[in-house]
Amino acid sequence: MSRKPVPAQSGDRSRVEVNFDKPQLLPQLFGEYDSNILALEERLGVYIHARGQRVVIEGSAEAVAHAREVLQELHSRVIRGEAVDTGLIDAVIAMSSEPMLTGIVRAQNDANGLGGAAPPIMIRTRNKTIVPRSVTQTAYMRALISNDIIFALGPAGTGKTYLAVAQAVAQLITGSVKRLILSRPAVEAGERLGFLPGDMKEKVDPYLRPLYDALYDCLPAEQVERRIASGEIEIAPIAFMRGRTLADAFVILDEAQNTTPMQMKMFLTRFGQNSRMVVCGDPKQTDLPGGPGASGLNDAVNKLEGIEGMAMIRFGIGDVVRHPIVGRIVQAYEGND
Repeated sequence: MSRKPVPAQSGDRSRVEVNFDKPQLLPQLFGEYDSNILALEERLGVYIHARGQRVVIEGSAEAVAHAREVLQELHSRVIRGEAVDTGLIDAVIAMSSEPMLTGIVRAQNDANGLGGAAPPIMIRTRNKTIVPRSVTQTAYMRALISNDIIFALGPAGTGKTYLAVAQAVAQLITGSVKRLILSRPAVEAGERLGFLPGDMKEKVDPYLRPLYDALYDCLPAEQVERRIASGEIEIAPIAFMRGRTLADAFVILDEAQNTTPMQMKMFLTRFGQNSRMVVCGDPKQTDLPGGPGASGLNDAVNKLEGIEGMAMIRFGIGDVVRHPIVGRIVQAYEGND
């Protein structure tokens, strides 16, 4: 790999070498045609040259130090079996300036006299192992294993629903819950449900498609279909929740900003023994005729903040982990609100 070095600013040139002890993993780290290295160079303003297991980073002192830290973190994630892509690169760059989970956990262990390396926080499903890609995702994943009801609030692309589905699948696999219930309000957006073709399932399935997508990403397709057929996994509009008590279940409500206050109260009071409930939504984006003021999500957050057993996790623009342009789109729209 050889490219022309990036011009350095005068008086601030730095050069470091990094040696990796698992050279067989470097192709995964560098990416096809060194695409990951090129992405690092572009984002951090450095020049990276690799030969064998030795990597040379050149640029300003601050940028070189940042690039070295990011490269080493990416290498450790490859060792853990993660796939490096531009999304992970952007997430690690963003997280590198924040307190890392390993530091937080190690500090707690040392305080308890336990010492040793900090265990990573992760969610294991049949298809993949998922780790946090932002500091807020770290807090969210902790809440998913320690609180009864979790509100995940924030813009699209922050992993609110995806991580909830992954945690639900993990608990279903281990048997800590018997059912996974995924729900969404079927709010009309320009089309009347009655005029859409098909039976009720065919009418509402398009509204629930994002939940199916997350499921198929965490479980083999045949297992998803089998568990849906057996009733272990249920995907239904929120109206189907009325009159039920959801015990021994992991229950997720997506697009909660499109519920009314009465729907939200009905949903939350379905909570049963040995259950966990996650409510996901963006308080600023509602399709209800009355706008955010008519949203059951906003009403619930105002009434339930601080109640024991509940967690309110708030994501921001900086937590968007989709393609970088999604973060810029969200920022542009929110900046105009």
